[in-house]
Amino acid sequence: MAISNNLISLLNFIAIMSSIPILTSGIWLSSQPSSHCIHFLFWPIITLGSLFLLISLTGFIGSYFKKPTLLSLYLCFAAILIILSLSLLLLAIVVTRPSGEYSVVGRSFEEYRLGGFSAWLREHVVADDSWGKIRVCLVENHVCEQLQRGGDFVSAEQFFASHLSPLQASLLRTFNNN
Repeated sequence: MAISNNLISLLNFIAIMSSIPILTSGIWLSSQPSSHCIHFLFWPIITLGSLFLLISLTGFIGSYFKKPTLLSLYLCFAAILIILSLSLLLLAIVVTRPSGEYSVVGRSFEEYRLGGFSAWLREHVVADDSWGKIRVCLVENHVCEQLQRGGDFVSAEQFFASHLSPLQASLLRTFNNN
């Protein structure tokens, strides 16, 4: 029994040390100048880091000091955290699974159609409040201006042969159409 308690203590100590960078990155993000791109990230990161720290601390104290009540709490909360993490992962896979891409002959990048993405993702991106935030994020980071400066293609062949991300290809086509 002592070996298993020591092993659980060691693993939870490593988990406690691992939660510190998660908390630190959340606090660092919250201290940065307000940006619409990262504004929604810092609270979930701080919450996740705090939960990770508390659960690991509970497991460490329970195993190091041989407190069965704390170990029971640790097992229950660790199981809940694992189930929630797997559920979030499954949701992310289901939402982003259909990518909307299709190949076009003569182009080295993929074309995308909004209709090819999942219904939830389409509705979320197209919604007025969401699109406004995405647009502000692109403008704040000067993505469109950087692409317009760096996207001077002499011919259409150069444009179609370049390896562009979907965002870059869409933005450059928008600039060329205006």
